Amino acid sequence: MTIWIPELSEDGPRYRALAHAIERAIDNGELPPGEKLPPQRRLADALKVTVGTVTRAYALVEQSGRVSAQVGSGTYVKAEQTAEGFSRVIGAPHDGLVDLGMSLPPLHPERQATLGRLLSEISADPAALEQAIHYPLDDTMATHRQRYADWLSHQGLAVDPDELLVTQGGTNGIALALSALLSPNDRLAAEALSYPGVISTARQQSLKMVAVPFDDEGIDVAALAARHERTPFRALYLMPEHHNPTTVQLSEKRREALVALARERDFWLIEDGVMHLPQKARGTPLYQLAPERTIFVFSVAKILGGGLRSGVLRAPVALMERLRTSLRNQCWAPPALMSDIAGRWLASGEADRLLSWQFEELEARQAMVRESLKDLDMHMRCGGFYAWLVLPGEHRAARLVETLEQKGVRVAPAEAFCVGSTAAPQAIRICLSAAPDRAALAQALNIIVETLSQNTPPRWQTV
Repeated sequence: MTIWIPELSEDGPRYRALAHAIERAIDNGELPPGEKLPPQRRLADALKVTVGTVTRAYALVEQSGRVSAQVGSGTYVKAEQTAEGFSRVIGAPHDGLVDLGMSLPPLHPERQATLGRLLSEISADPAALEQAIHYPLDDTMATHRQRYADWLSHQGLAVDPDELLVTQGGTNGIALALSALLSPNDRLAAEALSYPGVISTARQQSLKMVAVPFDDEGIDVAALAARHERTPFRALYLMPEHHNPTTVQLSEKRREALVALARERDFWLIEDGVMHLPQKARGTPLYQLAPERTIFVFSVAKILGGGLRSGVLRAPVALMERLRTSLRNQCWAPPALMSDIAGRWLASGEADRLLSWQFEELEARQAMVRESLKDLDMHMRCGGFYAWLVLPGEHRAARLVETLEQKGVRVAPAEAFCVGSTAAPQAIRICLSAAPDRAALAQALNIIVETLSQNTPPRWQTV
């Protein structure tokens, strides 16, 4: 068996020379993303240095963010850092590509048909046209807030319209919440893997992110308390119903413990409810457990369509003026036309019928995924758009994502969701909802299974 062995020609400490050699090899592609560095003792023997020298070199490169150490597995080259995680999820389409990278609702011709009918209805309504053409004011949005409140309450998410602020969708809602609650250099806590949109927004607003561990019951509340003790934060962002990307759901016991901790330490909760699950699959909303310190984010993107940039924030009335100020500073107001379309759609009953079909379609697609990936460590949730696949054996996520793209399948690597310096697990997110139809999904799943079955050893560990 051979391993990668660099030449150490620099003067000075040997650990620094080795660290620089590793960085050069990463830069020139000799050590590509996902590559496992040689075991420390073997490399020390090959270079005739102490194990401590190699350990210090690896630690130095890890501090620079170029590699990540994983307990019990080894040290791996991290994928190239980008300005924000969305670039790892969103890519340009090309011929023959089945794009399972983005979390999109499954296609249905009724979406376009209903939109067309609603546009015709609005075009025949002089009052609606008058409202759409002018700057929206708070009082003109009252009807839209009421429609949202009625529909959410019907879905088991009871809200008062006076607690709602109409937004331009989920990402805009997150940005508004962060802007209203935190100032530059304040700390925002989140699960160690989290939504790329919140990571990007926090960076743009010059916020410091605190990564918190989680397990199959959701965020680790004890670890959260310890992090707050060491580095106090003003707010916690989380997805209690359907964690992105792992699909984990926060247990009821931990919801209660989390609310108690938030009250004790006086920090805000930003609850992302954009991934809308069937009522039977949801737990108790955090905003119902702690209404005085929770902002609930909702959008129609996963129900009606991502092009309708409309949603609401549910927040304590005492916070509304700060949120309205943030909204005016960002965009003055959401377009009344968009929120009118969304509100009419929700009120008409068409959204309920579309959602019912969507849940049935997702159930069928999840059955396909379970059958195809039945022997693998894979996780999904009822009504969810994606599967989280922990890779078997020696497979590296960065290399697998690149190989699948070459074969015509796009998925999202774990690196896209890492908060701060969190080491990415060797896993991928597969958005089964994004396939144009079941046939395309079946094609993509076959390619994924076939690629995983080709268990090629790492480049520098050939026999």
